[in-house]
Amino acid sequence: MSEVGATIAAIETTTVSLRAKAALAIRGARTTHDGSTFVLLRVTTSEGAVGYGEVSATAAWSGEDAVTATHFVREVIAPLLLGRPLAPVAAHSAVMDRHLAGNTFTKAGVNTALWDALGRTVGLPVATLLGGPFRDEVPVKISLSGDGDDLRAGYETAVTLGFRAFKVKVGREPAADVARVALVRQLIGPDGMFGVDANGGWRRADARLALAEMEEYGPAFVEQPVASGDLEGMRQLRSFGIPVVADEAVYSDADMLRVAQAEAADVISVYVGKSSGLERAVRTAAFAALHGLEVVIGSNGEMGIGAAAQAHVACACERLGSIPCGIIAHHFYEGEPTLETPLEIDGLRARLPVGPGLGVEPVEDIRRRFSN
Repeated sequence: MSEVGATIAAIETTTVSLRAKAALAIRGARTTHDGSTFVLLRVTTSEGAVGYGEVSATAAWSGEDAVTATHFVREVIAPLLLGRPLAPVAAHSAVMDRHLAGNTFTKAGVNTALWDALGRTVGLPVATLLGGPFRDEVPVKISLSGDGDDLRAGYETAVTLGFRAFKVKVGREPAADVARVALVRQLIGPDGMFGVDANGGWRRADARLALAEMEEYGPAFVEQPVASGDLEGMRQLRSFGIPVVADEAVYSDADMLRVAQAEAADVISVYVGKSSGLERAVRTAAFAALHGLEVVIGSNGEMGIGAAAQAHVACACERLGSIPCGIIAHHFYEGEPTLETPLEIDGLRARLPVGPGLGVEPVEDIRRRFSN
């Protein structure tokens, strides 16, 4: 195959900052997410193929940001990978792990660019290289937060964009959380689909109180109701009959196994960023399925390239659960699209991009900004 002779010739970075649409800014238990600064990567091979990646890092969530990502890519990762064969990509994930602890979102950005370059080299979509695709589109949802008029404005904005499935941010004071959920049910009607996400913000007692009062509103799931390490608390909350999603509790296969053994969740939220790479995200999803757990593809507010990576992972997973995925891309942000052709996300479904690699291309303004 033609990729055998290709080596990694250059790894470049640039940054892009975007503001969230005001009505869609996320106000959760951990932090407020009203904008993002991304580190974008460009990998060039010795044969001239180019691949792109994206680091979607939020310091309060992952402990990474654009400063750390840029530093580690330029000063640690690039010197390790330059001159190495492009394939197998998984080998580079192992190299990064040996020399850099944590920083999973940064590693995932590099990994994405390598897969994109490999796909462009051999003329195949990344989803195919990852073992799929098993589908060419996935259902999606969007987050709502705030109270009263702010929540109504977020809902109206989301509906205008086409969204009909939602995740409501909770995890603060139970009474206010219940009021927020009641309002969402009123807005979306008796048959509308929504779940709640506490981001680990509730104590066990608060979680029990909130879920007992939310039951009448029919949430489809509760995501990370208590702290990530409180697997026993998560297990106990499954008794409400509302599917429990493990998010912050799962970054790796080992974490997933601990959750499965503790019977602490019904669903695992898999991220490209948490997994530190595309092939690992697909592997974790397969591993979860073997242990009887459903899978949903979660979000950290990815932009265009990151959302394309989400779509390829989602379509490469043999089994996904019934909860819509968090692939929203440009719908979350103000300003012009960052891709030459925006992803096909109509609010109901996100479609797999067509073409080799990720199947997307940054706009010319971004391509001009890369530098070593």
